[in-house]
Amino acid sequence: MQVPPNCDLTLGMVCLDKTEPGRTVWRMPADERFANPAGTIQGGFLAAMADSAMGAAGVTWAKGRKVHCANAELKISFLRPAAVGGSLTCTAEVISGGSRVAFVEALIVDDEGRHVAKASSTYLLADRS
Repeated sequence: MQVPPNCDLTLGMVCLDKTEPGRTVWRMPADERFANPAGTIQGGFLAAMADSAMGAAGVTWAKGRKVHCANAELKISFLRPAAVGGSLTCTAEVISGGSRVAFVEALIVDDEGRHVAKASSTYLLADRS
């Protein structure tokens, strides 16, 4: 398993905090490469950021177990356009879960702390060797 994965490297994502099990904080540049024709960050890149952050939160939720964390579904709401320039911060947290399933939420904010997107997802946890 490659850590960090290529998807996170492509997005320029950096983990800022993973000290609390089930919670991670990530930052990514709001790079012009990710802009849509309207000049704001395309929603798929925001969804990818949320998915990576929530998946990592699911892995830390496993508390030392080596697990694969597979996304079973994802819902995202775009709350405001994410402007090009600066950075975006995503905080992901396991809201509820057990040994096989984690329900996770994520909030993406811009440099001014304005809510850009809110996501939720269900992850399936499977032991790996």
